[in-house]
Amino acid sequence: MKLTKTLLATSALTVAGAGAYAAGHGMSDSMTLVSWGGAYQASQQNAYVAPYLEMNPGLTASWDESSAEAVAKLRAMNEAGNITWDLVDVVAADAIRLCDEGLAMEIDHDAMLEPAPDGTSASDDFGDLIVSECYIPQIVYSTTFGYRTDMVPEGVAPPSKICDVFDLETYPGKRALEQRPINNMEWALMCDGVAKEDVYSVLETDEGQDQALAKLGTIKDEVIWWSAGADTPQLLADGEIFMGSTYNGRLFSVIEEQDQPVAMMWDAQVFDLDGWIIPTGLPEDRLARVMDFVRFATDTQRLADQAKWISYGPARASSAPLVSTHADLGIEMAQHMPTDPANAANTFLYNYEFWADYRDDIDAKFQAWLAR
Repeated sequence: MKLTKTLLATSALTVAGAGAYAAGHGMSDSMTLVSWGGAYQASQQNAYVAPYLEMNPGLTASWDESSAEAVAKLRAMNEAGNITWDLVDVVAADAIRLCDEGLAMEIDHDAMLEPAPDGTSASDDFGDLIVSECYIPQIVYSTTFGYRTDMVPEGVAPPSKICDVFDLETYPGKRALEQRPINNMEWALMCDGVAKEDVYSVLETDEGQDQALAKLGTIKDEVIWWSAGADTPQLLADGEIFMGSTYNGRLFSVIEEQDQPVAMMWDAQVFDLDGWIIPTGLPEDRLARVMDFVRFATDTQRLADQAKWISYGPARASSAPLVSTHADLGIEMAQHMPTDPANAANTFLYNYEFWADYRDDIDAKFQAWLAR
C-alpha cells in the first residue's frame, strides 16, 4: 500500500501522469492480463493489446481467463504476498469490493488517463461510470435474453417481455440462467409484482430474498444453470433450450456471426460495466508497464475500436461518435449496442453498491437454494 501511495503521488505531480511516470522508470517486458475469454477478450486483444505490442517490440502479454473468480483469487494472492496478475478486468461491483478491501489501487483518473481529443478530462469523459476510485471503465454491456425463433409455439407471438421467461405455459421449454443470484433475483421480483424502483429495498430483506427464490422456484425444474458466458449461446445453437440469459455481445455473435435462428429480447436488460483494476502491491517495473498500457488502452480511439469486434458500448462519451462498422461483417454496430435507444426502452439499472454489500450473504443463500 505504501508503494501504491508513493506512485500515485508521483503521477499526480506530473502533467503527463502515467506516461511521464512510465517514461522515467524501467518497465517490465511482460504483462499478465486477466479477462473473461471468448469474444470479449478477443475484442480487447484486437483493439488495444495487439497495437500496443506492435509499439513495444520485445514485450509479451499473456491472458488469464479468471475474471469471474477475481475477488477470491486476489484475496488469496494478497494473503500469500505473491501478486501474479498485472491488470484485471472486473465488473463494477467486484471493483468496489476490491477497492474497499485494499486489493485494488486507487486511481487519479485525470493524471493517469488520456483526456478526450477535445481536451475534456478523463473523469468528465467517463462521467458517472467511474463508480469507484479504483476503477477504469471500458464498456457498457447488458445481460439479456436470447431465444430460438424456430421454437416459438405456432400462433403465439415471440417472447418480448422479461416475465415471459417465467411463463412456462405460453412458452414451454428449457431456460438457461446464470448460476448466481445477480440479475435472477431482480427479474424474479419484478415478475412477482415488485415495482422496478423498489426491487433493491425489497431484496435487502430476508423476506424479499425468499420471495425472489420462490418465484425462481416456479421454473427451477426447467432451468439449465450456466457459469461461463459461452454456455447459453452454445445451448441455443444446439437447440437444447428455448431461451436463456447471457451477455448481449455473446448473443450478437450467435445471431450475426454464426447466423443461428436466435433473436434478442431486450426487455429489462441489465446494464453493467466492465473495466480495469490494478492490483495493489505490484513491483515498480510491472506497475510502470501497466500504467503505460492502461493510458493507451483506455483512450478515446481504442475504446471506440473495441466496438468493431463486439457489440458493447464504449465507456467514454467521446468514443461513441467514433463507433463504426464491424471489422469482419461490415455491418453498422451502433444499432446492436445495449445503449441504442430502440434497445434501451426498458432497462434495469444494476445497483453496484447493493451487490458489493450483499453479494456474499445472498450468494450463500442462493447456492443453498440451488442445492435443495
